[in-house]
Amino acid sequence: MDRLDAMSVLLAVVDAGSMSAAARRLGMPLATVSRKVGELESHLKTRLLIRTTRQLSLTEAGQSYVAACRRILEEIGEAERAATGEYTAPKGDLAVTAPVVFGRLHVVPVVAEFLALYPEIDVRLLLADRLVHLTEEHVDVAVRIGELPDSALVATRVGEIRRVVCASSRYLASHGVPVHPHDLARHQCISFEGLTSAQAWDFGSGKSRMSAPVRSRLVVNTAEAAIAAAILDVGLTQVLSYQVASAVGDAELEIVLDEFEPASWPVNLVHAGQTPLPLKLRAFLDFAIPRLRARMSQELVGIKAKA
Repeated sequence: MDRLDAMSVLLAVVDAGSMSAAARRLGMPLATVSRKVGELESHLKTRLLIRTTRQLSLTEAGQSYVAACRRILEEIGEAERAATGEYTAPKGDLAVTAPVVFGRLHVVPVVAEFLALYPEIDVRLLLADRLVHLTEEHVDVAVRIGELPDSALVATRVGEIRRVVCASSRYLASHGVPVHPHDLARHQCISFEGLTSAQAWDFGSGKSRMSAPVRSRLVVNTAEAAIAAAILDVGLTQVLSYQVASAVGDAELEIVLDEFEPASWPVNLVHAGQTPLPLKLRAFLDFAIPRLRARMSQELVGIKAKA
């Protein structure tokens, strides 16, 4: 039995979700895929997969073994690429993830420039407003917003974002400009469920931290909807600075209560920090970090000038 080949087949089965799907991806007979996995289980004297008619899952032993297989095959791949001279020029597939709106506004333009400069690298960009597990979802680098928990991930800070309150000039002219967070109780508010509650918004930090009651005339589940409603004079909303930068720059919205804002959130690029670092990832980090820093710095300056 070729154990490395069997490991590759096992990973294909796990990633595809079934033996038949893996057989199609590998261009291999289903019986061959089943035999190779079976030989591996016989060699290890343990069951790796739980097979049913509807789904396939890993046993506890299978989970740890598959994780080890990925590391082994990745290290072999790195060694082979180094030996064949691939590291003379970055090439290969690179997976990047970021929050949806941040990714659309900042990561997509950077990736577009990167692809033009590195024609032998292909990028898979996953935009999702959830925590993407880098190892389990085969992602090389992620944009993370907020304080990072202690982990083995390597993080590089590229900027910060603010949580801002804003409204249209027409709404403020009609209802008045709030001068203190507690004034919000007398205003119409638009709450974005992903950031705030419909009953109270947070302000300040440390000893000056406070929770201000709000009257939510409208509750939405996306920042875009909250911003669109604010532009239509529905009321005040609290969103993230990058989400509203364009509307503020175009004078569609005005920022208020900026002196009471909560502490800014850091924005980091994180990766697993494997050694040696793949050249394609090193190239992307070297390219993206200064450009994201410049974009975020310019964005914050623009917002502060309008506040």
